[in-house]
Amino acid sequence: MSTDTTTPLIERDFAVPDIHCAGCISKLENGLVRDRRITAARVNFTEKRVHLSCSPEADIPDLIGAFSNLGFEAFPIGDGLDDADAEAANSRELLRAVAVSGFAMMNIMLLSVSVWSGAMGATRDLFHWLSALIALPTIAYAGRPFFRSAWRALRHRQTNMDVPISIGVVLVSAISLYETATHGSHAYFDGAVMLLFFLLCGRWLDSVMRDRARGGVTALLRNMGTGAMVLNETGVSRWVDATALDRDMVMLVAAGERLAADGIVIGGASRIDLSLLTGESAPQDVHADDRVHAGTLNLDGPIRVRVTAAGADTAIADIARLMGEAAQGKSRYVRIADRAARLYAPAVHCLALTAFIGWIIAGAGWHHSLLIAASVLIITCPCALGLAVPAAQIVAAGELMRTGVLIKDGSALERMAEIDRALVDKTGTLTLGRPEAIDLDAIGAAVQPVILALAQASRHPLSEALTRGLQARNVRPAPVEDVRETPGFGVEARWNGKAVTLGRPQEKLAGDALATQVTMDGHPLATIRFADQLRPDALGAIAALEAAGIGAMILSGDRSEAVAPVARALGLTAQTGMSPQDKLAAIARQTQQGHKVLMIGDGLNDGPALAAGFASMAPGSASDVGKNAADCIFLGDRLMPVVQTIRMARRTQAIVRQNFALAIGYNVIAVPLAFLGLVTPLVAAIAMSGSSLIVVGNALRLKRAIR
Repeated sequence: MSTDTTTPLIERDFAVPDIHCAGCISKLENGLVRDRRITAARVNFTEKRVHLSCSPEADIPDLIGAFSNLGFEAFPIGDGLDDADAEAANSRELLRAVAVSGFAMMNIMLLSVSVWSGAMGATRDLFHWLSALIALPTIAYAGRPFFRSAWRALRHRQTNMDVPISIGVVLVSAISLYETATHGSHAYFDGAVMLLFFLLCGRWLDSVMRDRARGGVTALLRNMGTGAMVLNETGVSRWVDATALDRDMVMLVAAGERLAADGIVIGGASRIDLSLLTGESAPQDVHADDRVHAGTLNLDGPIRVRVTAAGADTAIADIARLMGEAAQGKSRYVRIADRAARLYAPAVHCLALTAFIGWIIAGAGWHHSLLIAASVLIITCPCALGLAVPAAQIVAAGELMRTGVLIKDGSALERMAEIDRALVDKTGTLTLGRPEAIDLDAIGAAVQPVILALAQASRHPLSEALTRGLQARNVRPAPVEDVRETPGFGVEARWNGKAVTLGRPQEKLAGDALATQVTMDGHPLATIRFADQLRPDALGAIAALEAAGIGAMILSGDRSEAVAPVARALGLTAQTGMSPQDKLAAIARQTQQGHKVLMIGDGLNDGPALAAGFASMAPGSASDVGKNAADCIFLGDRLMPVVQTIRMARRTQAIVRQNFALAIGYNVIAVPLAFLGLVTPLVAAIAMSGSSLIVVGNALRLKRAIR
């Protein structure tokens, strides 16, 4: 490792497809820095990337060689196929391998039933050869992800988890083929293909989870405007793509258009929807010299904006970077099964080798000794251990889905079981996230049909709330004429020869409350106020969290006067006016104090915090970014599913621990029997399957956990 701190360093990013476990992360981060040209190496497991800080003398071939010396293939980011496309292609390859191995496994198991039932002689040989014809091409095709990785490691005198897997599959297949060719009683093609199927399922699910984690950043960046009309010095406008925008350009942003860059308003006035960055439910008025940001929505009138930051320098791009960094920290969470399997697999293969050598020395002959070694490999196949976690998580996820909770990543249940602090966004999380008219009953019955007729003509959020509220009261719209909407002013029409409007109040209301006003011939008829209502069971859900030992607190980008009523109603403390960076800092403080934080939020501005939390949840009404960044999504208007998820997570962890005990107990009994030659490969295969069924049966007890 270089110790020269005077030479400026350069940063390089590489895609490394063969990062599969915590062992790979450790090997890369510790091994790469042994090269004197590399100062630091950091692995992003979610995206299968490695970020290097290295000296300027290190060129790309040298750095690729450093990866190769550790047994990994690496590609500079941006070279050749896009790394996201390459990862998608890898997921498709794994899915095809899962399908092929699963179909082959079912057919071989069907043929094996006849052999287990007592088929003899030529009939048994026929079934063995048919199994071989199915199994050998399947193993050659579906085993490629493991064989390629194992060969690269061995070629560089390294080892990884795929080496013992490949040895086990090849050895069992070779013994089975020999038994078939010599008219032996037993062949174990079903065990080899079954092992591949279960391992491929786990690897494909990991790939899917990484794709979803990357999707959060992608969804966030989709909210940036694709481009803008740019004015030159003579006032002539032309369309410029967002990637070509530069500082000091002047954008003409029309009503209903998203900004493509950060900037300062130099002309015009409008209202901007800032919910993307702050979570603030009420639009903000902007005038000359006000700062605006990429991705926010211009609601009312055209404005001219001088660009101050574009592309990767915008606030929304900064949020995307924060999400990636936060998710990278969480990706280092090592699953219990991964830690156990890292020690378990090498020990099993050493044990099988010891059994083979021991029986050779005892004079049993190589054939019998190899059969005993194969029995040890089969009976200790880590299927039960591998199922200990996912079986429980799949059952738990299925039961939670029935209650309206979607679990995106099984490991989220592990983290959810440990949380002791909940940080909750206000708008759209504690509240329903949609404005509701709160004083419609005070409006005269004669005016309500007119209001409904005007509200139905607009797609403004307040107009839609008015439409919902009046239709719920069975109000029918009045016949109006000449309806038209003016951005920034509202809807106007003629009713019984009089001019009626629905728009902004003529006078500003105290506290900037959301409101709209109805006028007739310029005279106010009614002012309608709106509020974002609490979820109906919010108070009960907060009380249930506290009863479970989980303290709750509000983190909101809204103004303090908008948050205070909610905080008082729920008896919670609140921090207001928080940016995405502020929420990340709040989570970091709680983590430093030893808390395991559950972040619950819905907005685009909550994306980094959701990714950084020890665990995270978002409502079904959340933005695409919020739903992609969260571990779990709860549907409907109730908040109680959050509590149900935590209860299920804690019960799931108890079942997982029981499953580990069952899997380990099985091996404590079975391995000595196989080692002593008291178990045939056939009995070993049955015992292995039986241990997996016991683990699955125990996991099914979770079906009663929330009933």
